[in-house]
Amino acid sequence: MTSTESCCGSGPVPAPAPARLPWQKELAAIGPWQLHDFLELGALPSAVPCARYHTRHILWEWRLTELAEAAELVTSELVTNAVAASRQTGPAGAVRLWLLGDATRVLILVGDGAAQVPVRREPTADADSGRGLLLVEAIAARWGWYRDHHGGGKIIWAEIRNPGVPEDQSGRE
Repeated sequence: MTSTESCCGSGPVPAPAPARLPWQKELAAIGPWQLHDFLELGALPSAVPCARYHTRHILWEWRLTELAEAAELVTSELVTNAVAASRQTGPAGAVRLWLLGDATRVLILVGDGAAQVPVRREPTADADSGRGLLLVEAIAARWGWYRDHHGGGKIIWAEIRNPGVPEDQSGRE
């Protein structure tokens, strides 16, 4: 399934992700993925709950509800970081969310136009922020990032797996 509906009912938008994703080479070791979805959001605080809801809905459609809670939390953290990074690049920044899936796992990719590298921090106990990538690292089977050579900026990705399925049986062909 490839979705081209924008979140929160604003109508269809063209999906910039072609059938062969431009960054497929970087993710070849993690794929293949039978299910594809895309959503573009403005760099606004409302993008975070919209992305969470969208992720929950798509995983329900894909019958991957056992991964929904973890995927929603990871999506929330990655989109929060992307919104903050995009807002620093200017008011017209966009945040892009791709969801890829198969029978037992989902790959969440979030792109923004900012060149700054994601850095996992060790926040102090009284810090108000800085725990996002720590949470992603704790929840995801693996995560990483790379420069988006096609659209500028970067893409951060995280893979969520069904914990009851061994890695060598996680939906790969």
